Amino acid sequence: MAALGGSPIHVPTPHGMMRGLLQDHSGVTVVVVSRHSSGHKTAPHLVRYGALAEGLRRLGVHSCFSSAAVGSLHEDWPIGQFAVCTDILDVSSRNTTLFDSGVHHTDFSSPFSAAAHLRKAAGDEAKPNAVYACMNGPRYETPFEIQLLKKLGADVVGMTAASEAIAMREAGVAYGCLAVVTNLGCGLSSETLEHTEVTDVMQTCGDRVVEILLKAVQGAGA
Repeated sequence: MAALGGSPIHVPTPHGMMRGLLQDHSGVTVVVVSRHSSGHKTAPHLVRYGALAEGLRRLGVHSCFSSAAVGSLHEDWPIGQFAVCTDILDVSSRNTTLFDSGVHHTDFSSPFSAAAHLRKAAGDEAKPNAVYACMNGPRYETPFEIQLLKKLGADVVGMTAASEAIAMREAGVAYGCLAVVTNLGCGLSSETLEHTEVTDVMQTCGDRVVEILLKAVQGAGA
């Protein structure tokens, strides 16, 4: 989400530098981070998810709420539909982990452990449960890939939230993600997909998304 004002922070981690802004919202200190860097310069497969998660952990953040542009695998989900992510199907091949040294197994019974706060904040505006399938990107999916993901039971497809969920879970930061449908999956519509369409939808929905995320932050801090 867009950040206006705030105090810049830089947190060094073994996985890279986490950069963000400290802001105050109704007495709650919020760390605002752009996963793709300022100006959307970092491609999904190059985002330092470990740095984001470890940086938040070192700052003592207990809950992280994000938004993610997604393609819908349901033809009846309209453009602009919100959905609360509750599980992941990670087919990105990134092998995201904070534990490259030694063996550390992490329970993933609840990949989005802060989802309930987002459900409460979004209310009837959001689908309450969505399986997020994560592809590597930055290219969009093929029609066959979309059909396969549908058959596997995924609801939406994107390129970031599963990797983020893994890193946050390993860091011990409760995570919630509000998916925003910006398009139908490839082959579910006769239209070809341009990235400008995705950004246009996110800009249109942006203010409401920020309101929901901040409401979830307030709920988690209560």
